[in-house]
Amino acid sequence: MTTKGHVYVIDDDEAMRDSLNFLLDSSGFGVTLFDNALSFLDALPGLAFGCVVSDIRMPGLDGIELLKRTKAQNSPFPILIMTGHGDVPLAVEAMKLGAVDFLEKPFEDDRLVTMIEAAIRQAEPVAKNEAVAHDIAARVTSLSPRERQVMVALIAGLSNKLIAREYDISPRTIEVYRANVMTKMQANSLSELVRLAMRAGLIKD
Repeated sequence: MTTKGHVYVIDDDEAMRDSLNFLLDSSGFGVTLFDNALSFLDALPGLAFGCVVSDIRMPGLDGIELLKRTKAQNSPFPILIMTGHGDVPLAVEAMKLGAVDFLEKPFEDDRLVTMIEAAIRQAEPVAKNEAVAHDIAARVTSLSPRERQVMVALIAGLSNKLIAREYDISPRTIEVYRANVMTKMQANSLSELVRLAMRAGLIKD
């Protein structure tokens, strides 16, 4: 059972992948291995949040290009870069592109584990917030134009009767729209609907 989170290892060196798989698995992480950055990027949309550990020098898509692409996608996954001896200028470039840290090979096992734990701990709250924001945005998108109008009126404090008058619809029909809004937004109360609307940016400060 995974207790510490997910780690995605990207390295074209099979021996290195196997070594990291053994180390991280025995340290309590769920480990997924990729032999190139492109296959990781293809899989990224369906992956659970975790820390990426990638070599910087790889054929095809290297670590620098990987960072550029994950940054362009606003990925919340923290990325640790592994570098060879003398690759400090590349490592500095990686940090500028958003890598949370880098390690020079060969490195101590304990240091890598500590860095992964810290990276996950720091990035997880942001990733969770983003996931929640995306989920709420999807709920808002699922509303019909009329349902959205009714939701905006509800969070503005209008009663069913006033909303009905505003849109020249019967109060009974407004009740149906209101029920649909609460169901689609997964809100159990008006106060919860207001909180969701605030998270979705529908209520400005």
